Order: sequence, then structure tokens, then C-alpha cells
Amino acid sequence: MSDSPRESCDVVVIGGGPGGSATATLLADHGLRVVLLERASFPREHVGESLLPASIPVLEQLGVMPRIEAAGFVTKRGATLVWGKEPDPWSWYFADDPGQRPTSFQVVRAEFDKILLDNAGAHGVDVRESHQVLDVEFDGERATGVRYLHDGAQGAIDSRFLVDASGQAALLSRKLKLQQWDNFFRNLAVYGYYRGAAHLDPPNDGNIFIESYAHGWFWKIPLHTGVTSVGVVVDKDVGQAGLREHGARGFLEAQIAQAPHVRKLLDGATLVAEPEVERDWSYTSSSFAGDGYVLVGDAACFLDPLFSSGVHLALGGATLAATYVRTALANPASRAQAAQAYHSLYDKQYQYFRLTAQLFYGTNRSADSYFWEARRILGDDDATPRAAFVKVVGGQTPQGYERAVIERGVVPAGLLDEVQRMEAWFRQRKDSTEALLRDPSALLRAVPTLAAQMRLEEKPVLGPQGYTPGFQIVSTGPEAIAGGYPVTAVIATCIAKMNGRRTVAEIIAAVQAEHGLHDGAALTGIVQRDLPTLIGGGMVDVTVQSTGRNEPCPCGSGKKYKRCHGGAGRG
Repeated sequence: MSDSPRESCDVVVIGGGPGGSATATLLADHGLRVVLLERASFPREHVGESLLPASIPVLEQLGVMPRIEAAGFVTKRGATLVWGKEPDPWSWYFADDPGQRPTSFQVVRAEFDKILLDNAGAHGVDVRESHQVLDVEFDGERATGVRYLHDGAQGAIDSRFLVDASGQAALLSRKLKLQQWDNFFRNLAVYGYYRGAAHLDPPNDGNIFIESYAHGWFWKIPLHTGVTSVGVVVDKDVGQAGLREHGARGFLEAQIAQAPHVRKLLDGATLVAEPEVERDWSYTSSSFAGDGYVLVGDAACFLDPLFSSGVHLALGGATLAATYVRTALANPASRAQAAQAYHSLYDKQYQYFRLTAQLFYGTNRSADSYFWEARRILGDDDATPRAAFVKVVGGQTPQGYERAVIERGVVPAGLLDEVQRMEAWFRQRKDSTEALLRDPSALLRAVPTLAAQMRLEEKPVLGPQGYTPGFQIVSTGPEAIAGGYPVTAVIATCIAKMNGRRTVAEIIAAVQAEHGLHDGAALTGIVQRDLPTLIGGGMVDVTVQSTGRNEPCPCGSGKKYKRCHGGAGRG
């Protein structure tokens, strides 16, 4: 067949999975001409059926929730695990965390992904299935388009921007040598689908069931079609040797025989097709964005599936990527800084799940074996990212997934002590901040300083109009997790004037005078609204100076303290 004529558009999206479909939809909603090239013809099978509640807001933003709710997918209320120091199953529920939605879904990916892809088409995306991207074209370091194959004919599309959502094919990450493998999660998975499996008793019947055993761990996910997704995660070398000896079916069945709970649930169930193998395991990329391109979902990073984070990272990444593309197209001069902001925000999500999974692996003692011994967190191991673990765990609610390891896992005493010290520090900060706010003038009398290992930096921040110039407070410690805390220009100006001697009231007065502001009350209100969050979060330290009853009130009213805020609460 002859080649197709060369075309052009605003954005080419490679891949029609959740990350690609969502990014394309969000870009089309902003009036961009988007072409999505998907090598398969949907529906197509895909593993990764368990969704997290945090993905629901993105699905609502895309407008697909009515179709997802109507699909009849199994309701997921949490997870039931055989993991930690006890041999019996235990459950964790989304509803236990006040910040979580109480339920999510166990989806059939063939249906779920098609809903998202069809939705992209309904929003104006030019969706082209059975189009395999052969290569990404560059002009110097800038991505300028793609070459593709369809029905035996090659074609080419020039684009102003390119989104790589090619999944584990990781087209650009491999081409540009960005991919970085994670040596901690050197695993592989063998999975299949069973009909006639038993399920857990209500209310856990829709939960993902995870059972650790000697050589790794199993997942069991009930689906609304009557089949159950079952997979085993094992050490990569052990798995490859077992696959060579037994084949995928024989290896999976041999592992099931060693996992008593999964074995019981599958008693009498029938494997409906030959098992599949996932070999490309955990990795990230040294950069998630560049000149004219951005990586989304598994094309950017892929993590061990312990926390069902794949679809969540893809959908969350889609919202960040779409904003990055719009920012770079609207203001090319800001592209490099916006790319850094995108990478920082996306990597922060990835690192959170990675550290939590590493902590879960490292504290499991349900079985004594090489697999678990090799992943153990040792109390005296300098290579263990202890400070990062403490930061992830110590600041979370007691109901969180990341907190369950403290109750259920075997945590080195030293690490547990550090977590408890961190929690006590958070409580102390919270209590002292609340006490500070009881006296309306105490905050104004306080002398603030930026906390040690904190720095104010001028960085792009994510806002309604995209990545825009802004300010963030970032940690400079050796174990700091990527990302920062965004602050307004007003607060950044006040922070710049903190010198360990000025009170908050004096800082407000200095800012007001320097910038010729006439409404001092409005500036004071902004500071009183935003500064306590920074104090409670440990980003700003304060000492409180006492004010004499006959001295001027720090609020700037001109009255004596005793006749203004010093008299608050008197009868």
C-alpha cells in the first residue's frame, strides 16, 4: 500500500490507555486539535483492575462517572491482606480514613479503558485505533511529530506537542535513554483469570485480597463478569527459572498450591485462558518532560502493583500533563520551568507509593524465605532511607495504608521510635499553633523564621491557568521527598522579610509601606489565614513576645493593648 499524506495537528497522543485517553480529553476540552494513535483495537485485555478512590475525582472531571457506575463493576471497599507478623487475614477500609472516598471499583480493563477512549472521541479527539507509532521525529531536541503504520501503509503527523502514553513500551523513555530501573523491586508477575472462584465474606467480598507467602505474594480481584483476576508476584530470577521449567500455567499452579488462603478460594475454579507474564517491572525516568513532549502513565514510570497505583498515577499524571502542554503551548518561554514543575509533582506521587511499598515489603514477616529476607528493612542499615520512611509514615493518619504497617508489620525498633517522635512533634506543633491562635494578637506578636532545612524558592506552581510563576517552600534535607509547598506572592514577600527579630505585625507594616498598600487590614487577614498552616506544618518557626498592657497593640489599631486585643474575652 502507498504511504498516507503527511498531516498536522496541535497534539499527538501515543496510546489509548487511561493516561492517554484522559490527557487527550482534557486537551481537547481546551480547544486543541488532538490526534490519538492506539496500536490495538479496543476493547483489548489489560491487567490492573483495582482502582483507588483518589482516581474518582479525575473520572468525574472527564465526565465518565455515569458510564462507569452503570457498567456494574464490583464495588471495592478496601483491601484484605495476609501480611505482616500475623498469619490471619486482616482488612483495611477506605471509609476508615476520613479523607478518603469510602468506595472504589474493581474494573474489567477491557471495558473501563474503552469507556475512557470512547469518551475522548466524544470530546472531539481524533481517535485512531490499529495505528502503531513507529518513531517520534525530532528537530534537534524538540519533538515535532510521529511516523505510524496502519493497514500496511505508513503515515506521518506533524504536531506542536507530543504526549507519550505508550504504556510499558515507553517509546520515548527508551529512545532518549531516560529509563531507570528500580533494583529494589526486581520482581515479575504471572497472572490468569479463573471462573467459579469463591470470595471473601461480606463486607470484604469486593476487596482486593493479598496473601504473602514464601516466594512473594498473590492478588485476587473479583470482577463483575464472574471471573477473578489472580496473579503472583515473585523474585525475577526465581520466576524466570520457574517459567523455564514449568511454563506459565505450571508455575502459577505450583505457587497457588503454596498459598493456603488463595488455594482455598480457588478450590474448584477453572482457569479460563493461559496465564500471562509481566516482566518489565519497576522503573522511572530521569525526566518526564522535554521540548515538545511529555511522558504519562507507564510510559513515564511503573511501580510494583502492591497498592494498585498504576491507573491512579496515569490519571493523576494526565491532569498534570495536560496542564503542562497547555502552558508550554501558550507561553513557550515558560516551558523549561513548567517541565520541572510537572516532573516534581508527578515524581512526588510516584515516590510516595514507592516508599510505602518498600516499607510494606520490608516489614513483612508472614513467611521466612529468601524473598522476604532480601527485602527486609534492617534497623542498622545505613542504605535504608529511614528519614524518608519516617516522613511518609509519621505524618499520616492512623487509618492510612501507610500506617497499617506500623500495627501489622515488624518494624525495627529504631525506626518505630523515630516515627513516634515525628508523631509527637506533629502533635506538639498542632497544639502550639492552636494555642497561639486563641489570643487574636499573639500571632501578630510572634517572631517568625523559616525553619531549618527549609528554603523559599521561585518556582512554577500549578494553578487554574496552568503552571505559572510562583513560590514554594522546599525542604533541603538529604531525604527530602520531591516537591514543595506552594505559597502566594504575598506570603513569599513576608517570608523574605523574616530575620528572627521582626514580629509578624512589623513584617506586615514593612510590606505595606514598601509596596504602598492602603488596605492594611486585607494584608493582615491574608497573613492570619495562611501563616498558621506553615507554622503547624513545621515550615515556619515562631517565638511569641509578650506585650505590656499599656503598650500599643500589635494589630496596628493605635490603641493600647489593654483596650484592644489585650482585653479580649473580658466580661
